[in-house]
Amino acid sequence: MHNGTLYCQQSLDKRKKEGRLRRLQPKSEGIDFYSNDYLGLARNVEFQQILLKNVNDQPELLSGSTGSRLISGNSSLVLKTEEFVAEKHQFPAALLFPSGYNANLALFSAIPNRHDTIIVDEQIHRSVHDACRMSNAKKLKFRHNDLQDLEKVLQRQNGPCYIAIESLYSMEGDFAPILEIAELASQYGADLIVDEAHSFGILGYGMIEKYQLQDKVFAAVVTYGKALGTHGAAILCNESVKEYLVNFASPFIYTTSAQDFQWMSIKTGYEFLETHQDLNIRLQENIRIFRNQGLCSPSVDGSPVQAIIIPDNLKLKTLQNTLTDEGFLTYAVYSPTVKQGSERLRICLHSFNTEEEILKLTGIIKEFI
Repeated sequence: MHNGTLYCQQSLDKRKKEGRLRRLQPKSEGIDFYSNDYLGLARNVEFQQILLKNVNDQPELLSGSTGSRLISGNSSLVLKTEEFVAEKHQFPAALLFPSGYNANLALFSAIPNRHDTIIVDEQIHRSVHDACRMSNAKKLKFRHNDLQDLEKVLQRQNGPCYIAIESLYSMEGDFAPILEIAELASQYGADLIVDEAHSFGILGYGMIEKYQLQDKVFAAVVTYGKALGTHGAAILCNESVKEYLVNFASPFIYTTSAQDFQWMSIKTGYEFLETHQDLNIRLQENIRIFRNQGLCSPSVDGSPVQAIIIPDNLKLKTLQNTLTDEGFLTYAVYSPTVKQGSERLRICLHSFNTEEEILKLTGIIKEFI
């Protein structure tokens, strides 16, 4: 056996023994309380029919892009979509990517240099941690949403700093104190970068737009595989940053562009959200129903992600299996995705969930905790 294969098998055996082995499974049938399709656009028939009509009218949208955007993969549609996105978010520029992971890799690996420090919330998405490893910058963490700890870290720095946060955290289901963090960034001369992946579509176009913080944010990442029900991401920034990324960000330069269908879907998704604001109203009502059931959770009002902490792995697995048997699709999160001792059942609420489903779900959970 090759040494590499032996290492892989030993690692897999260890994880299996610990009950943490991941496996790919076919998509299950059941009541969805685990997907990021918060507003139901991925299953919305009206939205699908609009996309289908666009494709029937322009079948070339389905063609492959044929190359990276710096060679043959650029198009007038992607350029117009970037202008559209930038205008919607009130930023000078936007740069589109095939995925949010790809966007974070580009942003954090290309811009901070070896003289810089990236200060990240300890619960920032894994893509940011991976991107920091690609950068020559120093990475430091601060305790989750802890303003005092963040300030202590800032006080110890001498050179240029970037602060990286999410506006809505996907595991904890809580919002960042973004106004206060923006103020600290300004006070200490740090550049603030905000990942809006889970707040876009839930809080309008995100917390930056809600609080009009565009001038206080160096860059933001918005992703479209969640509330928008499509795929891809955009980095929101100024023109200089966009041009720099086009010239120096390897994940952008060397990635084959997505096909035009993806860019069309993004623009169409924005337009659909504007005319279907009732979807968010229904989502917020479902969040209220869930929160009123009295379950203990670190998550907050208004968040579609509601975490139930169950540090006993056996109890957590048994609960998820029981819910599956009752037709409920949920997601159990084990370490190392979260810290050991903070394992949890991650509940995602949607506009299409019914009150009856939520009450039955919470009733089962109460029997286990």
